[in-house]
Amino acid sequence: MEQTQLVQKEELEKCSKLIAECRKEMAAKIVGQKEMIDGLLVSLIAGGHILLEGVPGLAKTLAVKSLAEITGLDFKRIQFTPDLLPADLTGTMIWEPANSNFSVRRGPIFANVILADEINRAPAKVQSALLEAMEEKQVTIGETSYPLPDPFFVLATENPIEHEGTYSLPEAELDRFLMKLMIIYPEPFEELDIVKNSPPLTSSSSNRSSPLSNVLNMEKLFYLRSIADAIHVDEQITKYIVSIVTATRPASTRNQRSAQGRGSFETQPSSDGVYRYVTFGASPRASIALYRCCRIFAMFEGRNFVTPEDVKTASLPVLRHRIVLSYEAEAEGMNADTVIARILSHVPVP
Repeated sequence: MEQTQLVQKEELEKCSKLIAECRKEMAAKIVGQKEMIDGLLVSLIAGGHILLEGVPGLAKTLAVKSLAEITGLDFKRIQFTPDLLPADLTGTMIWEPANSNFSVRRGPIFANVILADEINRAPAKVQSALLEAMEEKQVTIGETSYPLPDPFFVLATENPIEHEGTYSLPEAELDRFLMKLMIIYPEPFEELDIVKNSPPLTSSSSNRSSPLSNVLNMEKLFYLRSIADAIHVDEQITKYIVSIVTATRPASTRNQRSAQGRGSFETQPSSDGVYRYVTFGASPRASIALYRCCRIFAMFEGRNFVTPEDVKTASLPVLRHRIVLSYEAEAEGMNADTVIARILSHVPVP
């Protein structure tokens, strides 16, 4: 039996209705920002972490809180600061004089949805503690490792215009984020709605807005994941995904034995000179992320199969934080999105 036969039309319609309900609930607090909302939902279904980048005031924190609210999952917010310690994140050992022994006091990271606000303000020790949690779904306190709740979802925000008192995220940690979403300014008509719907001066902080409905509980989330697993990906589409990720890597960093491997992969862009802008490309973790996300994008469109357009849609948020640009790219004002767009234009579409 083919994989496409596992997803019936009725199931796809049920998924589309559920996604529409999630979008509607999020839209009750977030005006516009459809790409951000869809990205949050895709990452949640895919079971990956997400990095939100945008200037202050674009509702990054509100979006994360709203997502936690519609899922009904346990939510914790951690404000990252330069003086934050790993124990403030993971927890620590507490001495109990009455019992003459140590007990474990778990930190705020023991929750389903974690908002790591302004993540780039934390020092390296905190970043390493978060790295273990994101990759292995566990934290180590003392000599014991403790599993984190399932699902475990980290949504990190960062401000691109402030550099004083910040730390660049290590590449190893960036690679653990499934997607990176760039939050842009709203359109004028959207900002008009934001201003009109702003709370009156007489309202208190506790009753400024009504709570959102729990439309995506754990049972429904796992249902969406089961449907996404059954979305058919043709062999040519899978090769297309691998070709795109391989094409992000300069020839000097590739495995020279790849030419003798199985299959045919046309990955080298033509004489566009794109590789002078790239120092290091994406890892195989990016291929896995792209494979997962394009299936969910296909499910969002009500299809039981993946098209090349689904792969292209997922490529920017999946790859933009995984390639390291050269000094020449920075000098010429090139960003990761521009480089990825050039690569996509040169990789043959099946």
